[in-house]
Amino acid sequence: MIEKQIKNRGWIVTAAAFIISLALGILYSWSIFKTEIETIIKSGTPGSFDWTLSSINDPYSVSVLVFSFTMILAGKIQDVIGPKITTIIGGFLVSGGLYISSQSTDYLVWVLGFGVMLGAGVAFGYAAITPPALKWFPPEKTGLIAGIIVSGIALASVYIAPLSKYLISESGLQATMQYLSIAFFFVVIFFTFFIVNPPKGYVPVSKKSDLNEQIYKQVDVTPGIFLKTGLFFKLWFIYFIGAGVGLMVFSFINDMVKKGLGEVAFLGVVILAIGNAVGRVIGGALSDKAGTKRTLIYMFSFQLVLMLTSIFIVNSDNQNPAVLLSLSTLIGFAYGTNLAIFPSATKELYGLKNFGVNYGIMFAAWGLGGFVLSRVSQMLFTSTNSLASSFITASVLLVIGLILIFTIKKA
Repeated sequence: MIEKQIKNRGWIVTAAAFIISLALGILYSWSIFKTEIETIIKSGTPGSFDWTLSSINDPYSVSVLVFSFTMILAGKIQDVIGPKITTIIGGFLVSGGLYISSQSTDYLVWVLGFGVMLGAGVAFGYAAITPPALKWFPPEKTGLIAGIIVSGIALASVYIAPLSKYLISESGLQATMQYLSIAFFFVVIFFTFFIVNPPKGYVPVSKKSDLNEQIYKQVDVTPGIFLKTGLFFKLWFIYFIGAGVGLMVFSFINDMVKKGLGEVAFLGVVILAIGNAVGRVIGGALSDKAGTKRTLIYMFSFQLVLMLTSIFIVNSDNQNPAVLLSLSTLIGFAYGTNLAIFPSATKELYGLKNFGVNYGIMFAAWGLGGFVLSRVSQMLFTSTNSLASSFITASVLLVIGLILIFTIKKA
């Protein structure tokens, strides 16, 4: 009876973490805000947004960078004071960032509100919800649980995009930001009460009696030792490539899909989000069954095939929207697997005691990969006026990634 209650408690924590993850996905509602800001700028409304068109995406870019690097600090705080207070800090920061942005049209205010505060808040929430959920389950479910939780952020655009668009049409952009600020705060604070660590001394029962002890013997590795291991640097760079490659071509493909679908482009957004989320769940579950190394080989090989196929599709004169949508969904699926594989690998190889800060360091690869490779992709497109160069570069990077994966001995 007690074992059943503990098992159910683990799933309750996971469900609460998933819902908070859905709220944290508000970061990805930026495309809706960006479109509205661009419309206002072009309309020339006096006393409103007077930004340059080239700076419209800056609050989002700053938010992503702050998110990825604040994960290290947030992870350390989570390891020390626990998940509940850390999540509440995240809730206050995100809600405050949205509210501050709602009170002004000034560029710097939006960079501070949506960029710095919201980005930091998402990091605190993200860093706090995964570790406690993982602690309730045995190693063979680590990837699945991590995948379920992070899929929430990917799925968020399914409801946030249409909701934000509706609210903006009814009440305007700044009122919408206020509504979202209030809603986010109450959702996060309520479900935070369900985010708890297992009781001291709790060890989840594993159904596998033949787990590879060599893989799991390195438990509770400190960040100092974590950073000195050669395996960390390999995994970090592989993460940089896997996430960065997906992000560097994702925006281009998405734009092409939206143009091809016209007025029903929102269906494309929904399908893409579902593909991304499914990739996170399946990637995590597959890593539980096949191990990190094999799963990375499968996923990087799959990504490589997609990139090589994309070279011919994007150069075609007759681009079929259905083909582009399918391609983009598969790219999103492959990209999403990284967000489940690497937290799972970090937990299994380096333990849970310092998981927050250790994965925060690992997660910086996601932020830098997306930022650097997206910039490279834009530069390549500007100089060649062709998307093919981006897919060729992505293919080369994935080959390098595969070579690195094959050199990993234990994962």
